[in-house]
This record gives sequence, C-alpha cells and structure tokens, in this order.
Amino acid sequence: MNLDTRLLRHVDKWLLLLMFALITLGVVVISSAARGFNGIAHAAGFVDKQIIAAAVGLVLMIVAMLFDYEEFGRMRWVLYGLNLALLGAVLVMGRATNGAQSWIGFGTFQIQPSEFGKVMLILTLGHQLSRMDRLTSLWDLIIPLFHVLPLLVLLLLQPDLGTALVFIVITVAMIYMAGFPGWKIALMGGGPIAAVAVWLYAHLRWGVKMWPLKPHQIQRLEVFVDPTKDPLASGYHVLQSKISIGSGGLLGRGLYHGTQNQLGFLPEQHTDFIFSVIGEELGFRGGVVVLLLFMALLWRVMGIAANAKDRYGSLIATGVAAMIGFHVLENVGMTLGVMPVTGIPLPFISYGGSALMANMIAIGLVINVGMRRHTLFF
Repeated sequence: MNLDTRLLRHVDKWLLLLMFALITLGVVVISSAARGFNGIAHAAGFVDKQIIAAAVGLVLMIVAMLFDYEEFGRMRWVLYGLNLALLGAVLVMGRATNGAQSWIGFGTFQIQPSEFGKVMLILTLGHQLSRMDRLTSLWDLIIPLFHVLPLLVLLLLQPDLGTALVFIVITVAMIYMAGFPGWKIALMGGGPIAAVAVWLYAHLRWGVKMWPLKPHQIQRLEVFVDPTKDPLASGYHVLQSKISIGSGGLLGRGLYHGTQNQLGFLPEQHTDFIFSVIGEELGFRGGVVVLLLFMALLWRVMGIAANAKDRYGSLIATGVAAMIGFHVLENVGMTLGVMPVTGIPLPFISYGGSALMANMIAIGLVINVGMRRHTLFF
C-alpha cells in the first residue's frame, strides 16, 4: 500500500455523490419491487441484504482506492489466474439460475464470480495494452484477444451470453482507447453482427439451427423480434415491462402503487426489470432522473480517463465506463423492448450483492486513478 494522505484531497466527491445517489435510489425501489411479490415483511429482507452488500462494497471500494493502481498491474498474472479459477469453479460447483450456471453458493450465501471477473479483466487487459507500443494492425490484436478468449469460453460454457457481451464491449472500448483505429473496429464488429442477423432471419424463416445457443437464448432473440409470438411465456417479460413503463405516464403512479409491480404481473422486477418499476411508479420524470444520474457519472469517469497521469490509468477508467455504460444501455433497452433480454442488471440499482460490490470496486479504482493524476509538492 502506498498512499499519501494528501491525495485524499483529490477524491472526486461528485463521483462518490452520484454513486451513492444511485445506490440509495436502488434501495428505495427494491423495497417497492420486492414488496410486489413477497409482501412488506419479506421485502425488508431484500433491502437489508442490499444495504449489507453496499456496506461491504464500501470497504472494498476504499481498499481499491488506497492501493496505487500500478500495484494491481504488477499483480496482473495473479488476478488473471484468479479470474480463470473462479469462472472455472462455477462450471464445477456452480448453481444454475434462469438457465445459466453462474453462481457459487455457500449455504444461503451466493456470489457471482463473473461480476468480479469484469473488474479483473479491466485491470489485467489494461496493463497488457498499456505496455504495447504498437496497436494498429490485426496482428497486433493477437495477444489481447488471446488474453480475453479463455475467459469468454468459460462464460459461454455456463452459458452466460449477457456477461460475455459485457466482456467483449469492455475489450473493444479498451482496445480503441489504446490506439486501435475505430474504422477497423467497426468493420470487425459489423461482420459478426450482420452474420447473426442473417442467421436469426434464416432460423425464423426456415428453421435453421442456431448452434451453440441454448433454447432459452434463442427464445430471447425471437422475442426481441416479436414479443407477441409467445405472450404468455418467453415474450411475457418484455410485454409486461412495456405495459408497466407505459402505464406510469409522466409522473408515475407513485412509489408502492404500481399495479403491474405490486400485483405481481412484472417478473424479475427487483433485478433485471427494476427500471420497469421506476417507469411505472416514478414515471417518465423518474426514468429521466435515473438516466441523467448515469450520464453524469459516466461523464466524470471519462473525464478522469482523459486526464489520467498514464496510459494504464486511462485504460482502467475507460474499461469501467464501458462496463457501466453498456449495462445501462442494455438493461434499459431490454425493458423498453429495443434490446434483447440478456439478464444484465442495472448498475447500483438492481438487487444483487455481487454486482453492487463489483461496481463499487470499479468506482474505487476510477477514484484511485483520479487522485494520483495530481502531483504532490513538498
């Protein structure tokens, strides 16, 4: 540990304030969402667990702030090995939830290693990219891609397609920030996206198999195209979400008064579809406030990335911005029916201890980078 207490004067207080505002809002909305399917007494248990996770996350965030982030770079192989070990352990001793074996349980306590794996990827890949002098041709991507590929394979074996997409987005953003031309990234990404679109069309039109996707993942893609195809099963989530958000109108029905939420019509309302609860009970204005808070938070993070003292610090902040930004885009998009349902939570707001703690660690790393860009004079 190497911390001069004078660095604490440079803690980004606005970033902390925005994060705690989102966490507080999340706890309040969880208290309503959990009440909708468990009653008031059981909802308190969800709230208590989320507050405990936030308290633990605060401790972990402070630890992430205290260590010079360059020390994490020197520990890159330990972190990378730990990442592989945790994702591999899920395949051996993990518990399946919603079609994916992504959790490791110890009695009533469960963790989702892939959430912490995102942060470890940012630290290890960022250090690798910061040491590469040249990053312009496809050959230059071989080492970074082989860095990420084993992690993606382990995620797809779970199978956790949503988290795999997050890993890909983080990688693309950091590679771009490291200097790889954007037009080449667009060409590389456009091809696979077009191929998936054609593949999906062929599946819907002629029944072409979509290996290696699992049946529930294929259903999610089909529902993305047409939720009314199976309104009582695979399309139910999206249709009920759109009804919830639409019924909220401009001002919302009021906290604890959303009919879709409180009467149990909206599934997964405390986790993946918590933005639907916000739309129904707090209305359009509540949704806008949430999105503005996220925009402000991402603006602070990218400001730190732009002004970091070195390339590694800039890449860490970029990776965190990509991770949080994609989570918000995908989560809000799937509740509105404009993105496929992938099971990605809304950062700091959705119920879930692993995700909350990992996101708080990520913000601690960004604050770490921001503090250390300042020169101390004796």
